[in-house]
Order: sequence, then structure tokens, then C-alpha cells
Amino acid sequence: MLSAKKILEQHAVTASAPCRIDSGGTWDIKALALPLEPAKPVTVNMALNLRTWVSLFPHKDGWVKISSEGFPHGEDYPRKNPPFDSKFGLFFAAVSHFDLHGLRIYIRSDSPLESALGGSSTALIALLKALSEVSSMLGQKKRSKGEILHLGYHLEDGVGGGYCGIQDQAAAVYGGVNRWTWCYGKKSSFLKRKPLLDTRGQRELSKRILVAFSGKRHISSRINRAWVNDFLSGKTRAGWMEVNGVVGLLAEALEKEAWDEVAGLLNEEMAIRRKMTPDALIPVTEKLIDQAEKMGCGARFAGAGGGGSLWALGEKDRIRDLRGMWDKTLAPVGDGRVLECAIDPHGVR
Repeated sequence: MLSAKKILEQHAVTASAPCRIDSGGTWDIKALALPLEPAKPVTVNMALNLRTWVSLFPHKDGWVKISSEGFPHGEDYPRKNPPFDSKFGLFFAAVSHFDLHGLRIYIRSDSPLESALGGSSTALIALLKALSEVSSMLGQKKRSKGEILHLGYHLEDGVGGGYCGIQDQAAAVYGGVNRWTWCYGKKSSFLKRKPLLDTRGQRELSKRILVAFSGKRHISSRINRAWVNDFLSGKTRAGWMEVNGVVGLLAEALEKEAWDEVAGLLNEEMAIRRKMTPDALIPVTEKLIDQAEKMGCGARFAGAGGGGSLWALGEKDRIRDLRGMWDKTLAPVGDGRVLECAIDPHGVR
């Protein structure tokens, strides 16, 4: 194993990556996408400039320490046997993959903790970028964006027991607004990326979206596991196919900047999900989504829902009015609030 201590004593290394909002999430999970690959499973996601930052500092040789803003206790373990099932286990697994020690990792995020915006995957991608930088200083090969995405997905899917998708990592690596087609059965590449908006289009979209945190943290693994099981049994498969068709049309409308059409399709997806995955909504997110729909906007929970965040899209005047309504609704809800953000054109860096 290679000690990063001397390198990091000369200068710390920092990397960051954006989180995301999405439509058509869950289709990026292999259990759904691989059997129904002929249907061209699709997810649309949008990177947000709520970035997660990972900094590497020197630490005593033979040890790795990880801590994060918002968590009262870090974890410090010897290099030979760190846990991969602890709070920071995924990040210890990443360090082990690079065969490094003698470093301290600090994670800070602009988005709320466990807010369904892809935070843990975003942190992992930023960490892999930082570890790749250190590794290259020690004479190893620097990883490309594609290699970081490949490694990030397989690390998280493996450590997480196979219920992990790849859309969070993909948004974190590439940024921007993208349509992703999942093709896990292909040996050459298991995803296809189509950017939907250029920099100008991303600025226009930023004026027409609203993102809010419900005030309740979510745990995606529990929710995703239930959804996958219902899909595998056949119970909800037809509904998932409906969602896929709607999201494909949404991608086309987004590319044309047909904002009202996008909002309508977002509501179509939400209507299917209300029936198919009712556990994705809690009372406050259901109320906020209802308010958006009444204002003529489209709205959806982010990620797997169950608390966390949600987002809305509509014409500028409607979004402005909706913001006032959401501010009032969230005022008495603990940490609930509208998040100041825009589309981030940049991926990990």
C-alpha cells in the first residue's frame, strides 16, 4: 500500500461534484433495466450546483480517517482492515481500492444530508477524483471520467448489496442535463448519454425550476429494495413501462425547451408513481406537489422520495408564485426550505 502522507503534507487535494434532480429514476437499477433492455430504459437528470466537496489531508501512516460535516463522529481505522459496512464504509472501500493510507478525508456538502439528491454517490465520485489525483502523484495512472463513473457505480452497487443505480454517479461525473439510456447487457458500454441542453438552455431551465427539501431525511436503500421486489414479482412492471414511455417523451420536450409540455409530462409520471409507489410521498411532499400542479407546474419527488427533496418545473411567473407558496408551507417544517440552486454545467472536478 502507498502512503499519501508526504504528498498531502505538501498540499491538500480537493475535488467536488454536483448532486441532481431526476425523472425516470429507478430505471437505472440493473434489476429493472437489464431484463427489459429492448424497451430502452431511460432516465433524465439535471445536475445542480449544490456540490459536495471532498478534501484529503495528511494523516498518520498506516491509518485512514474519514469525517463529514453534519455527522458528530468520524471513523479512524488501520489500513489493513477498515469496515466496509459502517457509516463511512463505502468511502473506506474506495480508499482500499486505490491501495492508499496516511490520509484524512473530510466531506462537506452544499445540499442537506440525506435529501434524496444523490448525496452519497456524489461524495463518492468526488472522493474517487481526489484519490485519483493523489494516486497519479505517486506514479499511478490517473482515472478518466468514464473510469471514475465505472468504478463508482460498481463500488457502490457491490458494497450496497446490488440495489444501487448509476444515475446519481452519472450526473456527478458529467454535470449538465442529460438523457441516459441504460444498456447493461452491452459489453462495450452499459449506458448512453445524450446531452439535452446547451449552456444557454441550462440557464433558461434554471429560471424555471424550483427545488425544496422537505425537512425529513430519507433512506433510499429501503425504498428501492421494496420497489425492485415489486417489479421482479410482476406486480408493478406495467406501471414502470408506462413511466419509461412518459420519460422518453419528457426528454424530447426538454430538448425542444417546450416547458409547458415538460411540466405536463412530469405530472403524468407523478400520477403513475402515486399509484405504483405511494410510499415515495409523505404528507408535506404530497401537499407541495399538489400546490405545484394547481399552479400549472409539473412536480416530482427527487430520487426515491420517502421524504428528502422534490422539484417543480414551470414558466417563470408560475415558478415565482409557487416559490412563495412553498416558502409558507415549509416555514413551520423544521429544516424544510426552498433550496437556492441552478443547473450545474460542470461535472466532477
